[in-house]
Amino acid sequence: MQAVKGDRLVIHGKQVGQTDRHGEVLEVRGSDGGPPYLVRFDDGHETLLYPGADCELEHEHQAH
Repeated sequence: MQAVKGDRLVIHGKQVGQTDRHGEVLEVRGSDGGPPYLVRFDDGHETLLYPGADCELEHEHQAH
């Protein structure tokens, strides 16, 4: 996975009824766009993230 600042992440719920989490990449700290990423989720929480298989990346130019 490769990201740039401004890309959006969606982490899909792992259990039935669990909602997806949406966030914005604030910083890319890995080389060549790789993780870890500093992400601010829509609820305001910020964290350093290594995305798993449940994570989807929406590049800034793809967003609607």
